[in-house]
Amino acid sequence: MKTTFKIFTLILVFTTFLFAQNKQIEKKIDDLLKQMTIEEKIGQLTQYSGDRSATGPVTFKGDHKELIKAGKIGSMLNVLGTNYTRQYQEIAMQSRLKIPLLFGQDVIHGYKTTFPIPLAEAASWDLEAIEKAARIAAIEASASGIHWTFAPMVDIARDPRWGRVMEGAGEDTYLGSRIAYARVKGFQGNGLGNIDAIMACAKHFAAYGAAVGGRDYNSVDMSERQLWETYLPPFKAAVDAGAATFMNSFNDINGIPATGNKYIQHDILKGKWKFDGFIVSDWGSIREMIEHGYSKDLSEATKQAILSGNDMDMESSAYRNSLAELVKNKQVPMNIVDEAVRRILRKKFELGLFDDPYKFSNPERERKELNNPEHREFAREIAKKSIVLLKNEKQTLPISRNVKNIAMIGPMAKVTKDNHGFWSVTIPELNYDKFVVSQFDGVKNHLGKDTNLLYAKGCDIDCKSNEGFAEAVETAKKADVVILTVGEAWNQSGEAKSRSNIHLPGMQEELIKAVKATGKPVVVLINAGRPLVFDWTADNADAILYTWWLGTEAGNAIADVIFGDYNPSGKLPMTFPRSEGQIPIYYNHFNTGRPAKDDKNITYRSAYLDLSITPKFEFGYGLSYTTFQYSDLKLDKKKMEMTDKIEVSLNVTNTGKYEGEEVVQLYLRDKVASVVRPVKELKDFQKIKLNAGETKTIKFTINKEKLSFYNAQLNWIAEAGEFDLMIGSSSADVRLKDTFELVNLNYIH
Repeated sequence: MKTTFKIFTLILVFTTFLFAQNKQIEKKIDDLLKQMTIEEKIGQLTQYSGDRSATGPVTFKGDHKELIKAGKIGSMLNVLGTNYTRQYQEIAMQSRLKIPLLFGQDVIHGYKTTFPIPLAEAASWDLEAIEKAARIAAIEASASGIHWTFAPMVDIARDPRWGRVMEGAGEDTYLGSRIAYARVKGFQGNGLGNIDAIMACAKHFAAYGAAVGGRDYNSVDMSERQLWETYLPPFKAAVDAGAATFMNSFNDINGIPATGNKYIQHDILKGKWKFDGFIVSDWGSIREMIEHGYSKDLSEATKQAILSGNDMDMESSAYRNSLAELVKNKQVPMNIVDEAVRRILRKKFELGLFDDPYKFSNPERERKELNNPEHREFAREIAKKSIVLLKNEKQTLPISRNVKNIAMIGPMAKVTKDNHGFWSVTIPELNYDKFVVSQFDGVKNHLGKDTNLLYAKGCDIDCKSNEGFAEAVETAKKADVVILTVGEAWNQSGEAKSRSNIHLPGMQEELIKAVKATGKPVVVLINAGRPLVFDWTADNADAILYTWWLGTEAGNAIADVIFGDYNPSGKLPMTFPRSEGQIPIYYNHFNTGRPAKDDKNITYRSAYLDLSITPKFEFGYGLSYTTFQYSDLKLDKKKMEMTDKIEVSLNVTNTGKYEGEEVVQLYLRDKVASVVRPVKELKDFQKIKLNAGETKTIKFTINKEKLSFYNAQLNWIAEAGEFDLMIGSSSADVRLKDTFELVNLNYIH
């Protein structure tokens, strides 16, 4: 009782302190707003890119420094390093009101230490590791003068043609929401104001991942129910995690550009969800509403954006050029401008920038944190966890260190930048060829003096001829086993990198065929930012590791898996199609009135005449060097009421020879509902580690929340009825099944 009372007292004291602190900040903002001119207010709503490297089309090519000194810029992006950020901040301190600048940066998967791309991290299904990667990224970025990252991207994406799938967590709403929460927590640490915390930015709000045809920047057309059920939950998870900022998206949603969309920005985010941070436009997206055909000119675009809830203008020069006149003509109320300014100033106060504008500009701390060996160690750890074993015939992997001759072949063997991946931060002073571990060097680092490591490039990534095949084949013939590494270049997935053909680029699969014809065992490494199509390789290679783009420690991490120092445990966060003709393809689809049960009986069924209905590799798929047995599924009851819960337990046994990790996945299906429900939905998972021969009991809880959905009226409800329970190793590999019933009347909250 005494302990409980002490905890309650501490919570009360802390809550009272926060309330007093927040009240004090709001008072300071009130005082500051009274002193600001309309031009200075608009300055706080204006962001421009620095003069080093832009990440989009620049709209203002004048003197940023003069505008900063005049209080007409409130934030900069692409300004890196303590010296550089200090220079800009010193100019801001020469302005009339000395309001500090915010420095933002695309810290997407690491800062100096680069981690796997976010889609690869999602393949780890390791929420603790994902949060830690964001935590380290925040530590390094904040030490380099950065206050704010434009991450996490939490868009659900079901079309691998869309290049930006590499930036998110894949196709599943539940997994994506859990990862969104973890990454926000990682970036913001113990809270804004701490020296190692940076503001997270949930993007792109909203439904950007559903762009028609997988073409970047394209339109989105969907029902409101799909929007609420599939695409909005990860953003709500980011709000729940305390995300400081949101970024809207380039696309229109049902005909209204997101940047000028009052429904999603004002009504949902700031209204229903009570988000108290600020919204920044994506690069130039206010100006782009003119091209959409939604705004007649920049003035109208400005009016539509600010009245819809967009607070900060990134690189459109819209607010700076048009907002003052709109206020003067009473087309935009001053209180709308003040509210947007208030939201931005609030974050500057919370970061502690008014107390010390240079608190993030400490060169000594920068040197220390950007050279912390523990960060590299963890980069190797999460890279290993992100690798997915797709195939392993006759236990080709792991490769024994006693092998005399290993051939490493392929265009990805000795590259470094391509391991780094798209959306990696480029620090001008850093030699990435020395900093990033190539796959060849990683393998070499693992071998003793008695093993020969042979090499042949074979072809370039986009090769159009087989000129180098002969050398590759001759090299393969000299080896006992071949490691063949292929994939996409770093700039073939990412923003504006949509592809209609997602096969392996160039003649890389022809190279694989030529090497495989030697009869030597072939291990294929596929490096990419998205799911690719590689059917021949999938059917004929002896072993396949999907290695994505793994970052700084890519080479060492891949070698750890190849030689068995780490047993691969990754699971696919996206479905891999057999061809582009299946896209979009995802596991949690609706049934039809004429579902095809298999590829044989398709007459008058929802199927293709010339293509399988099944993917090449399903969501949640991933092999291990060991095997796992699922048994003894038990439910503590077969009926539950709305306020009740069901406890589920099962045993998982490692039946192989290696220690290994397994992602135990729980899926549910609502068999009959007032609206059609998916054939199955991921509703929980656990990643567990088991020694060879070890058994663990796994427990899950099913409650009303896991059974709820948006009905036709967009009410979040659970309906009485029967549910299928499925537990397994992937969305298709269901090992255990049962049913239970939810009883009682509809429950709406």
